[in-house]
Amino acid sequence: MQVAGWHVEVEFDENDTHTRAAALLRLRDGNELRGRGQATRDPRDPDEKRIGEELAGGRALLDIGQQLLAKAGAEVERL
Repeated sequence: MQVAGWHVEVEFDENDTHTRAAALLRLRDGNELRGRGQATRDPRDPDEKRIGEELAGGRALLDIGQQLLAKAGAEVERL
């Protein structure tokens, strides 16, 4: 059995009401997939940056997940 791994980086850009996330996935075939996500805090919500990071980061990772599924599907079609 061969063990494989992927490296994912997620960075955040935040202000008082917005959190933006940029995610990068490096694949073993040398390709990189980049995803983006954002979250907006309602002014009535508590100022808890961690929640905005989780929402924006999760959305960026979902973006990458959709790209990864499309990439794998295209590769299967070529076989």
